[in-house]
Amino acid sequence: MGNSQSAATNPRYVSAARSFTHTELDDLKSLFVSLAAQSQSDGRYVSPSVFQAFFGLHGPLGNRLFDLVTQNRKDQKLTFEDLVIAKGTYEKGSKDDIEEFIYRLLDVNSDGVVGRSDLEAVLAVMLDDISSQTNSEPAYRPHEDIIESFLNAATFSKIDEGCAESCMSFEDFRSWCSLLPSVRKYLGSLLMPSDSGRPGHQVPHLMHPENIDSSIIITKREYAWLIGGALPQQELEEWNLLYHSAVHGLSFNTFLGNILNDEGPTVLIIKDKEGYIYGGYSSQPWERHSDFYGDMKSFLFQIFPKASIFKPTGANNNIQWCAVNFSSDSIPNGIGFGGRVNHFGLFLSASFDVGQTFPCTTFGSPCLSKINQIHPEVIECWGVIPKGPQGRQEARKGTILERFKEDRHMLNMVGLANSSE
Repeated sequence: MGNSQSAATNPRYVSAARSFTHTELDDLKSLFVSLAAQSQSDGRYVSPSVFQAFFGLHGPLGNRLFDLVTQNRKDQKLTFEDLVIAKGTYEKGSKDDIEEFIYRLLDVNSDGVVGRSDLEAVLAVMLDDISSQTNSEPAYRPHEDIIESFLNAATFSKIDEGCAESCMSFEDFRSWCSLLPSVRKYLGSLLMPSDSGRPGHQVPHLMHPENIDSSIIITKREYAWLIGGALPQQELEEWNLLYHSAVHGLSFNTFLGNILNDEGPTVLIIKDKEGYIYGGYSSQPWERHSDFYGDMKSFLFQIFPKASIFKPTGANNNIQWCAVNFSSDSIPNGIGFGGRVNHFGLFLSASFDVGQTFPCTTFGSPCLSKINQIHPEVIECWGVIPKGPQGRQEARKGTILERFKEDRHMLNMVGLANSSE
């Protein structure tokens, strides 16, 4: 390589190279040789267009990443030394090193500060990428309100001289990423090949019965991507619509009846009459209990007008609530998440036409709507189908009679066996 001698004496290269095995360095060298050949540079460098095409990048985010990888030389030439240093920092560095790199990546205007306009440009590229990753659904260009929801989760507390707008500090950036894990995963995997199943790029395939008009479904691909950022990889394959209030009615009995045979995690999404969209991910099935249950995998989320994920804080174990046919005021019938009885983080009463949301320490979440008492306009529940050779088929094996007995038993458990819907 033409840069081998300078690389050997560059302390940043030497330090970065030590973080790779010999095999990994050989693989990086092979990648560089291939990309340099496509750049027609006699093996000396990789051009911006070839770099962006290989890593699936475009627009201001792709340009900014190329500038960072080439250490802002502005010579349009990425050397092998650049590649090793960048991947050594971005993928092998400490948590602080990696997050500092990503923070600098957000400065797409290259003016030394991260402002609202920078985030807006980055989010437009990301959401355009996410919305186009499908073979079966029409391409959808994200609306401004989706970008606005992500921006509303950001804090701009840094005042910089000569900057017309308040800027995002490094701590602001970290807080934003904690609320939006999908954004952090996406921005943290850009130097992986675009065909490698990069973290933060997967969007669950949203399945629904053919007789349901897709226009009434409030869960967009971008919403599923936001929620999926807090889920393990195997739960990002396929989500199946189990219940929709416009189709099945605002009925608690119908809701439970539709999801009883779904033994896996579910995503509950609510749009209320104030226009707010929010919900919760339940890692455990919805089953009759007289007290809180569940585990620390569940979480609450907001989607509109602000997008945020709220994971359990460990303050208590009041994760999931599902009370059916109890007659005590101390055990309110309905489903919910977090908080305490009659002061839930999120709760839908058994009437399904009213509920509540309060700030709660269980998830460190605020009131999810404009006011504490909520009146749902649309309720959706999606079954999360884990990726695997059998998926949920194990849950449905057995003869028809055996399955009927199981279903009848579960209906008896929640007191619905003789109810009409």
